[in-house]
Amino acid sequence: MKIKLMILLILFISRISAGQTLNLHPDNHHYLTCKGHPVLLVTSAEHYGAVLNKDFDYITYLNTLESEGMNYTRIFTGSYVEIPGSFGIQNNSLAPATGSYLAPWKRVDESGLYKGEKKFNLNQWDPSYFERLHNFINEADKRGIIVEVTLFCSTYQDTFWERNPFNPGNNINGFTSVDRKRSNTLNNGPLTGFQKAFVSKVVAELNKYENIFYEIQNEPWADDPQKAMRLLKTHDPGRQGWANWAETASEASLEWQKEIASTIAETEKGLPEKHLIAQNYCNFKHSLDEVDPNVSILNFHYVWPETVWMNYGWDRPVNFDESGFAGSSDTTYLRQAWQFMAAGGAIFNSLDYSFYVGAETGNGINKAPGGGSSNLRKQLALMHTFLQSFDYIRMKPDFEVVFHSPGLEWQALSEKGRQYAIFFTGNGGGRVKLMLPQSQYRYKFISPYSGESLSEGILTGTGAVVELKLPLFSQMVALKIIVL
Repeated sequence: MKIKLMILLILFISRISAGQTLNLHPDNHHYLTCKGHPVLLVTSAEHYGAVLNKDFDYITYLNTLESEGMNYTRIFTGSYVEIPGSFGIQNNSLAPATGSYLAPWKRVDESGLYKGEKKFNLNQWDPSYFERLHNFINEADKRGIIVEVTLFCSTYQDTFWERNPFNPGNNINGFTSVDRKRSNTLNNGPLTGFQKAFVSKVVAELNKYENIFYEIQNEPWADDPQKAMRLLKTHDPGRQGWANWAETASEASLEWQKEIASTIAETEKGLPEKHLIAQNYCNFKHSLDEVDPNVSILNFHYVWPETVWMNYGWDRPVNFDESGFAGSSDTTYLRQAWQFMAAGGAIFNSLDYSFYVGAETGNGINKAPGGGSSNLRKQLALMHTFLQSFDYIRMKPDFEVVFHSPGLEWQALSEKGRQYAIFFTGNGGGRVKLMLPQSQYRYKFISPYSGESLSEGILTGTGAVVELKLPLFSQMVALKIIVL
């Protein structure tokens, strides 16, 4: 009897533990749960260098995120690093000053290729790196912040490869020449073995944390892009640049990513906690033709709302994993966030260049290909509050509730006949026509800028078209409808 009770106790504790770690919501796999509660991840966060850049004050940074209502941040693990001036970023947390780059591997007393920084021994771990990594994850958890741990990244440029630990000139592990564009494929000589050992080490070290998920690789298409979907329907974009195509990773890259995802899963088989794995597929939009069974979160960059709908059948959360390259206006990124989340997205990360070394409070003025500000973060928090005011686990994208919205584009979530979240953008005037089942509803138009009510009242649904007067608004407005 005692043995049976002990077994039941162990199973009970295991079930409680499994319900605490970030996971797919059991009732709706398009959303997440953590510590026993549904969670939407919304942030405007630094450029991924909080751990690998020794000069970055991550305590001040995390305090800022918490105080401004952000609950998510993304970090790179140190297997990739940038150099000052990369991508036209004046102040870049992912490009540490010489001597301030902290990687998972021990350095030796031998100069590498980049400005005299010491080489690495890929067979030895650096305890100071893992101490900082643990501290960061732990401090984030104290503040209710989920951390996306991005294991690898494309190299992009030869100048970045000059500082990379996997460059044979930056380690003492006897590599022959490695083509940087093949470094994240299985055709990389002995490098895959070191990469898998690194993955297993990180996964084992971080297993106890409930507030993390893993991303295999950032922008894996960048080193060998494959044209997948045209963005411009009225003419053939030809060779007009990356912004006119949704580009995906090569078969060689996908094969390697599958191996890395398998390594994460295999490592965790013998460990108490199981963490979600995200895969980064492309920019803008794409209808995925295959998803690795080990992958639970679908990551895209600069995401169009229809990406959620195109991939809804995969029954997984969709992540707007990075914003940018659209100017510096707060309004641009606020609109992107609302459109994506109202389309059914689960995670939104605005890349915030107001954070950098010396400006960890997020009030820095930066020259960069994107935006970010305290004002934007506060407005994103208002969006988060709006969405959390619904029982959103019961909701899904709705393509019928708005019958006609002259001059306006819209996205909507609903539990039909009970609750509706609708987001309008544009300069429409007058009224919108809605299709609501027979019932009485309370409605409220809300400003995405301030969270204030612009107009509200009672609406009678008839099962046919009903008209609703619009309030005055600038560029965008949110509408909440709840059955009485």
